[in-house]
Order: sequence, then C-alpha cells, then structure tokens
Amino acid sequence: MNTEINRNHLYRLLMLIEVIVCGLTSRKFSYLLPDFVNTYLGDALWALMIYVLCSLLFSHKSRTTIVFISIIFCFSIEFSQLYHAPWIDKIRANTLGGLILGYGFLYSDLIAYSIGVLFGYSVEKLVQSFSKKTEPLNC
Repeated sequence: MNTEINRNHLYRLLMLIEVIVCGLTSRKFSYLLPDFVNTYLGDALWALMIYVLCSLLFSHKSRTTIVFISIIFCFSIEFSQLYHAPWIDKIRANTLGGLILGYGFLYSDLIAYSIGVLFGYSVEKLVQSFSKKTEPLNC
C-alpha cells in the first residue's frame, strides 16, 4: 500500500514537471502555434498544472474534491486580476508573478481553466481504469 502511494506521488510529480515544461515551451514557441491554440493553451496548461499540484497536495481527497479546489483556485486568481493596486501590479510585473497571477481579467480564461482541470481529471480517470485492467495476477 505504501509503495502505491509513493508511486502515485512520483507519477504526479513527474506529471507536474511535464506540464510546466509544456507550458513554458508553448510560450517560447508560440509563433509555431495557430492563433486560436496559442490564445488558450497557456491558460489550460496553467490550470492543468494547478490540478496536478492539488492532486499532489491533497492526495487523500477525492478527484471530485480536487477538481473543485483547482477550479476555485484558478477562478480566484482570474478574478483577482480585476484588482489593481501598486503592490500587486509590481508583483505582476515580475515574470514569475505575472505567470502566477496573470495580468488582466478575461471571461475566456475561465473556460480555458475549466478545460485544463477537466483534462487532468479525465486523464487520471483514464489511467486509473487502464491500470485496473492491467493489474498483475497473483498466482
């Protein structure tokens, strides 16, 4: 049982790193992507990263709870972009602060966040159903 928990954490940690690399790569090579994809991919990957991070931090919670925590976090960050004070805009001016907090509120980002979180949920369910079908037989 303990090995299973360690494998799940390792799997999620590797997924987190992979999603971060994909997100940063999508920004660096954005000129290669179609405009529609380029517009929403970063936000969807950011939300996917939040989902994977929440699944790491709250591994004892159900996937549904992790979806809600992730959506609430992502939406809160987006709505916080309606607030502009010198101190928070100074944080947003920093590259890392801008990546985390964003710059300006867009309703379309809420859709991209939902897609990213639901994608993470779907992949986890798919992986779980696949792993149940391929469990080794105990002879």
